[in-house]
Amino acid sequence: MAKTATVRARVEPSLKAKAEVVLGRLGLSPTEAMTLFYEQIVRERSVSFAVAMPNATTRLAIRDAEVGRKLIRARSAVALIAALDSDD
Repeated sequence: MAKTATVRARVEPSLKAKAEVVLGRLGLSPTEAMTLFYEQIVRERSVSFAVAMPNATTRLAIRDAEVGRKLIRARSAVALIAALDSDD
């Protein structure tokens, strides 16, 4: 479906700038963020949801996965769980 509706909002310029820095770090444009927000409102019939920046441990794990470092491969879920359990 073509995006043809416009949403306009007035916010304090410093709030807009700060929010767009965070959105940029999350890889989202303001339009994508508003679309996510609206989709969540419809899905949950609520405005309460959290989109947060990953913590340092999660960011490191994401980087490792992107370059194929520290990956555990398994042929089944059972084998994966066994491999993860034996890694302790």
